[in-house]
Amino acid sequence: MLSILIPTYNDDCYELVQALTLQAKALNLADWEIIVADDGSTDGQVIARNKNLQDIPGCRFVRNNDNMGRAAIRNFLVEQARGEYLIFIDADMKICEPNYLKRYVMAQALGNVVYGGYIVQGGTKTNLRFLYEKQGEKNRSAQLRNNQPYKDFHTSNFMVSRKVMKDLPFDERFRHYGYEDVFWGKQLEVYGESIVHIDNPVAFCTFEQNSDFIVKTEEGLRTLRLFRNELKGYSPLLKVADKLERNKLKPLFACIFRVMGKRLKRLLLSKHTNLLAFQIYKLGYYLGLELAPNDQ
Repeated sequence: MLSILIPTYNDDCYELVQALTLQAKALNLADWEIIVADDGSTDGQVIARNKNLQDIPGCRFVRNNDNMGRAAIRNFLVEQARGEYLIFIDADMKICEPNYLKRYVMAQALGNVVYGGYIVQGGTKTNLRFLYEKQGEKNRSAQLRNNQPYKDFHTSNFMVSRKVMKDLPFDERFRHYGYEDVFWGKQLEVYGESIVHIDNPVAFCTFEQNSDFIVKTEEGLRTLRLFRNELKGYSPLLKVADKLERNKLKPLFACIFRVMGKRLKRLLLSKHTNLLAFQIYKLGYYLGLELAPNDQ
């Protein structure tokens, strides 16, 4: 049996589930299911729309009133699922390949963890999230991802065996945005479980406003600081921060950021937003967290 699992928070999943249902029916799979788990959404219209998923044959909608967190909601979905193979898809993704499910079914023979990747569609050059995602697109082919299989993994689109998820569940200390997938990739490497990368992308085509993306980025950086010791070697930003520390430049950079940080943020929120300013902002914000008086 194949279980398709979609965690959602304030995302309308109706079109995504419809597209997956059509492909599942076309494959004539012996048994399949789609489970959508709402992790405490607050948007009433989205909640009402997603409740209609119950009317789609083969789909089950489960709503949690309280937010469990990014790792826990995925473990919850595993507990709800009946399949021996599980496909995780983020709720804000779009099916763009006509043989998406077929490719994953055929890939079950390749390994216990298979990552399909994602592509970027739509967006404008004044949107920071679009620029950020588009920049990395050239490095997202399966051939390149297989060069660093554990460091080029995301939870947005992958297939995994039930056994692996039972043996290595997501670490539920990761409640807030960011790095639960990076840490899980590290755990797979530590325990010798291979990741196979294939070209079976979904499309990322929903981009939040710059202000919302900055808030999300700052939340992710706080997560990174909290788990920095466990994520060393798996974060390019930590590598830069360590290099600055070795050269005794960390306090100087943090001091400059305290002076320039607000100006950088205004630039990122404007129509002149750019990735160089974004990278500097991320580094400065993170160093500020490390040098805060309550840092342990």
